[in-house]
Amino acid sequence: MQNDRYQSHLRMAWVIYALITLVIVVLLVLFVAQDTEERFFFAIMPAAAAYVFRPTERYLSKLIFKFTGVSRPTENE
Repeated sequence: MQNDRYQSHLRMAWVIYALITLVIVVLLVLFVAQDTEERFFFAIMPAAAAYVFRPTERYLSKLIFKFTGVSRPTENE
């Protein structure tokens, strides 16, 4: 039960992260870029930077616990 809730919140966190990245890309392409070369650069680089600097599982677990109270389930092997 707790594992399902945690996985649901984790998926939602990644969806929010992806949507924020998409909004940044759209804003840069529509309002900052002045020519096609800059549009291409601003379309590719924020997505690449978001991938490189993506949050770790540990950091996301802390945020999920902070905002929802659902902690990461322990793994029993």
